[in-house]
Amino acid sequence: MNITRIEAAATRLAGHGVVTPLLNASLLDALAGRRIFIKPECLQKTGSFKYRGARAAISALPPEVRQRGVIAFSSGNHAQGIACAARELGAPAVIIMPEDAPALKIANTRAYGAEVVLYDRVTGDRDAIGAALAEERGLSLIKPFDNEEVIAGQGTCGLEIAGQAQAAGIEEADVLVCCGGGGLTAGIALALEAHAPGLRPRPVEPEGFEDVTRSLAAGKRQRNAAMSGSICDAILTPEAGDLTWPVIERLCGPGLAVSDDDAMRAMALAFKRLKLVAEPGGAVALAAALFHAGGDGDVIAVISGGNVDGAVFTQALDRFGDLG
Repeated sequence: MNITRIEAAATRLAGHGVVTPLLNASLLDALAGRRIFIKPECLQKTGSFKYRGARAAISALPPEVRQRGVIAFSSGNHAQGIACAARELGAPAVIIMPEDAPALKIANTRAYGAEVVLYDRVTGDRDAIGAALAEERGLSLIKPFDNEEVIAGQGTCGLEIAGQAQAAGIEEADVLVCCGGGGLTAGIALALEAHAPGLRPRPVEPEGFEDVTRSLAAGKRQRNAAMSGSICDAILTPEAGDLTWPVIERLCGPGLAVSDDDAMRAMALAFKRLKLVAEPGGAVALAAALFHAGGDGDVIAVISGGNVDGAVFTQALDRFGDLG
């Protein structure tokens, strides 16, 4: 993985994805005691950053391979990104999704024209299911984070952050990134290394599922003992990937973990102060910036997705809508 691959992915993405802005709200600054800038990937096509990696990976396939179709496994955001990009590029798509994925994400994935195969997140093996179907049907398996082109596509978010930070006069800052398997974190880290070395990426995870945070502290990759039990479904993974972990270990600052309540508080504040809709897993970086990061320097937080069921979003507003 290198910056050349990320820049090539950005060229293929141009005119298809959304260049999301870098936002600031003075009332959030006052709450945190520092300037907070927000990269709202909830405004990206399909409602999350995952479209970037999906488009990069599918567009990189040879045309004859692409026409046979692609397969992916995801709790929802990678699923929607793959389904949308596949439809745009004329490729059939099969998506393996956990049965407990938010209904909105399952419905949206089907709406983009993909075939959805459901499995049990606790007892099932999505890697094995995906490998078997890929072999049976001749499909190209596109993993949600451990794929060089997917990482490159996610790195285009980092290229935008680098340019937007420079335009805003931000030379040094922590860049807090919602982290599951590490594709977005690794891609952003590589882009910042090349174009904005004063910006330090830091992964943010839900409490109880902070394998990357523990891995960075231990100096070796750790696994999560559980695979369910947090509202932040979009970023619950067993461990960082074989491709993403070496990049994260080399380039990232210490990780952070936030509670489900903090994620929901951040959702409420994002809506109240910026009129942004964030899903719980997509709000953990903002939660860390608001409640946990410490220090008084600038911080950039990526809201990685906004595909949230209405009941969960309403719960966040009902419980925390009077904050800030």
